[in-house]
Amino acid sequence: MSINTTPHLNFRGDARAALEFYQSVFGGSLAVVTYADGHNVTDPAEADQIMWGQVTSDEGFRVMAYDVPAHTAYEPGVIPLFVSVRSTDAEEISRYWKRLADGSTVVVPLAEAAWAPLYGMVRDRFGVTWVFDVEVAWSAS
Repeated sequence: MSINTTPHLNFRGDARAALEFYQSVFGGSLAVVTYADGHNVTDPAEADQIMWGQVTSDEGFRVMAYDVPAHTAYEPGVIPLFVSVRSTDAEEISRYWKRLADGSTVVVPLAEAAWAPLYGMVRDRFGVTWVFDVEVAWSAS
């Protein structure tokens, strides 16, 4: 078992451009899932925006990003990032979730999602938003 923590940057329509830029700077591979890919479209105009994206390099660079959908409040610089906690082990994610959620505000309960066996979001007592999920290999099919 092991977990990874990764900066998870929030954008409004610029996530793909930002990730492509970071990849040009740090190298590595780019992976993106659009809202259409994830079967999570709430506004057809946003279907091709990034629901989840990541750049990883062999040297250890890792950053995630997504496009905040229009139905969600977004003020650049106010909530510029999440801390993403990922593992391939559901029990491990659940254990950390339970500890961090105690005394925090649950934004999205930890539960099965269309894109992950477990996904949840919590804002801790310090105002930091954490995203937890069980990492799986992604296939658009």
